[in-house]
Amino acid sequence: RGARGARGRSAAMPLRLEIQRQLAQRSDRVKSVELHPTEPWVLCNLYSGSIYIYNTQTQALVTSFEVTELPVRCAKFVARKQWIVCGADDMFIRVFNYNTMDRVKAFEAHTDYIRSLAVHPTLPYVISSSDDMLIKLWDWDKNWACTQVFEGHSHYVMQLCFNPKDTNTFASASLDRTVKVWSLGSPVPNFTLDGHEKGVNCIDYCASGDRPYLLSGADDKLVKVWDYQTKSCVQTLEGHTHNVSAVMFHPELPVIVTGSEDGTARIWHSTTYRLENTLNYGMERVWSIGGAKGSNQVAIGYDEGTVIIKVGREDPVASMDGNGKIVWARHNEVQTVNVKSLPADFKITDGERLPLAVKEMGSTDLYPQTLRHSPNGRFVVVCGDGEYVIYTALAWRNKSFGQAQEFAWGADNNVFAVRESSSKIRIFSNFKEAKSIRPAFHAEGIHGGTLMAVRSSDFVCFYDWATANVVRRIDVECKAVYWSDNGDHVVIAGDDSFYVLRYDADAVAAAVAAGEEVDEDGVEDSFELLHEINDTVKTAVWLGDCFVYTTAGKRLNYTVGGEVTTMFHLDRPMYILGYMAAQNRVYLMDKEFGIVSYTLQLSMIEYKTLVMRGDMESAAEVLPTVPVEQLDSVAHFLESRGELELAISVAQDKDFKFDLAIQLGRLDIASAIAEEAESESKWKQLGELAMSAGKLGVALECMRKAGDLSGQLLLLSSLGDADGVRDLAAAAQAKGKTNVAFICLLLLGETSACIDLLERCGRVPEAAFMARTYLPSRVSDAVELWKADLKKINLKAAEALADPKEYANLFPDFELAMQAEKLYAQASTSREAATSYKGAEFYRSRDLLEEARGGIAPGGDDVAASPADVEAEDMAEEDTASPEPEVATEPEAATLEVEAEAEAEGDADADAEAEAEDMAEEDTASPEPEVATEPEAATLEVEAEAEAEGDGDAD
Repeated sequence: RGARGARGRSAAMPLRLEIQRQLAQRSDRVKSVELHPTEPWVLCNLYSGSIYIYNTQTQALVTSFEVTELPVRCAKFVARKQWIVCGADDMFIRVFNYNTMDRVKAFEAHTDYIRSLAVHPTLPYVISSSDDMLIKLWDWDKNWACTQVFEGHSHYVMQLCFNPKDTNTFASASLDRTVKVWSLGSPVPNFTLDGHEKGVNCIDYCASGDRPYLLSGADDKLVKVWDYQTKSCVQTLEGHTHNVSAVMFHPELPVIVTGSEDGTARIWHSTTYRLENTLNYGMERVWSIGGAKGSNQVAIGYDEGTVIIKVGREDPVASMDGNGKIVWARHNEVQTVNVKSLPADFKITDGERLPLAVKEMGSTDLYPQTLRHSPNGRFVVVCGDGEYVIYTALAWRNKSFGQAQEFAWGADNNVFAVRESSSKIRIFSNFKEAKSIRPAFHAEGIHGGTLMAVRSSDFVCFYDWATANVVRRIDVECKAVYWSDNGDHVVIAGDDSFYVLRYDADAVAAAVAAGEEVDEDGVEDSFELLHEINDTVKTAVWLGDCFVYTTAGKRLNYTVGGEVTTMFHLDRPMYILGYMAAQNRVYLMDKEFGIVSYTLQLSMIEYKTLVMRGDMESAAEVLPTVPVEQLDSVAHFLESRGELELAISVAQDKDFKFDLAIQLGRLDIASAIAEEAESESKWKQLGELAMSAGKLGVALECMRKAGDLSGQLLLLSSLGDADGVRDLAAAAQAKGKTNVAFICLLLLGETSACIDLLERCGRVPEAAFMARTYLPSRVSDAVELWKADLKKINLKAAEALADPKEYANLFPDFELAMQAEKLYAQASTSREAATSYKGAEFYRSRDLLEEARGGIAPGGDDVAASPADVEAEDMAEEDTASPEPEVATEPEAATLEVEAEAEAEGDADADAEAEAEDMAEEDTASPEPEVATEPEAATLEVEAEAEAEGDGDAD
């Protein structure tokens, strides 16, 4: 068993206390260890002069202190001050704040190595012992003044320990082979315990029960248990093969833990003094052992590091019957409370500890591992130490007892089973043995209920209580089995998931009646898998068809029909006791035996169950009984079942109801909720829904209320709503959304307004280029602004910008562009509807530059014909035209070819004429500025640089 424990695996004990390694950290020699009373920390002080604090849950290093270059032999938490007090071979005591890492105090305390420290549980005292054979008392409220010195030992004083039952006294262990007991205020010992043949290294007081015991370990390889009232040795524990260096009465469990330089840690029963387990983790000599009240952990310090083990389970040994009576065992003492005993005017709050009056029931001779009520609550069984005892629930009288590693009640009150070993199970009826089962596999545990379940490592077998025959073998990993009250549902819980199955008793009865041969796998149709849920079940209870359970992640959940609902998040590990239907509350207990409760409406569970069964009529009758605050949970459940119409009628939460309305396409409900909530996101969702439904007017209104400018632009441009686009442009400019505003103005053909917007946004280069392309009359103004803006960062680049009015030679056909702008303005006095696009062939085929070129008189006046004049001339030409030559009757392709040749010749003539005009203009032009004569590449480079530097986001 020790070897199995050394590998970190669970090792079964006669006490049935499982041992599990939780932490293993390699380091230099660990001289002392201590567990923090509230935080998941272990304190380790090293021979190398350092102090480490590890997190016992994550195994991470929380913090460390480099104290000295000499060994630190002792260190203690002072939790109420957030301190660490340590003593080292440099004779100094140092105090650190483990939160701020500050050194609070350092002072020379002894004239030789400091061996041990002990902190008074309530007073501001620390006592220290040393190789100078002295014990000193320090008061931190008096600036760590030494207020008392205790003398009496004749050798090194190795360890000190305050008596938890009388904090005015403490004990000391010395290499002078004695243990001395002292009182604060007296410099001499009260008495001396002699008995060891060699030096005593370690001591510890028994904190639990009423036993006045003191433990000591020595270099004679022995551990002695002393009665400090009679001053006699009660028991001597033999087994270690080297010096005993550490001893401890566990503060929670009935065990003694000892450590030795032989490399082993041994666990002994504190009542029978039987050796229960020997652990060897291969880290050489053991130097220290530590525990903490309220925890099952044990910390062990070795030559090569630190190990923390968890001994047994921390869940409370407790049970609740159907009437609210709770019985629990605290060590060997049995106590009871009744949840119905609360005052009538007491208001129960979810998660609040209930102020229940505790009554003593009696005690048990064995250490309880499990405690369970019978199905009707008349009896209570206590199992532990390889035995079981059945008591009457009211008077706590012994009804029956026997040998058992585990105990399980059947569905019938008078039927139960015990597992005596891994190969023998006995079934009792009316407290007499009825059947015996010797399974052909290693039985790791048994579970009660409608059928008896016997689990192995990778499967579970169900047996009939009456015949002891196999009903079904199911090949899944099993840790626990939970049967519903009516016996037709069962949960098989594993490490990471659990399975919900339906049990068909009729199929089993039919198979038996038909005389079918049942093999080792049982009746195939006896179970049907309903759901597999990836969650870890810690404790659980059935409420009808609802399975309520706590998880490893400290949540209280329930599942109906495979849907998991989290009821509450717990602030600490809790264990389910049961459910009281009259109060609609589920009761839980923590490891400190504190009882809390949470509301779980049975009517809601009943409603969900009926919906799962498809009985919607009965569900409708139950629905009015569900409290209003639970209706949203019902609505979520209905949504998961696809009953959206029913869910929206039940839902109370506006956000959830809105989501349901969106799913159902109910614009009326969604619109009313959005109006009430005034939420932009809701209006946006509603707009998308209206758009998909083809209700564009509603969609546009939703987008306006949502402030969705881009969506409005898309919709208004699609509808051809010019007035709407104009209003949107104004709204976008007001909100600073200039990209949207620019597109709106561009769609409206308001080029001048686009240029104004670019200039206001600081996009002056873009404004100039847009004016050059679409509105030549604005070019000069834009260039002037561009120059002024560019001069701020690059004067040379600003001077390189040329205005078409001043340098017309650099802008060919600029006058034509100005005339084309006027022609376009004349033709665009009215806005045509988008539907007239096909009839506007004339406007699509116009070449404004050519019209301007042909219509400019020598004086520069625009004499170009209007579209009406052009059309009239065309009609006149058609009336007076001479008969067409025969060539007009040739195929259309030939005609097009001739026209193309003529057009090409005309273009060539026009190009030649334009070139001649340009040459004439160059001869008569005024002198150009110096920068204008620079190579074109350089000019373009400067313009590009200026444009890049002046570029900014239009938004």
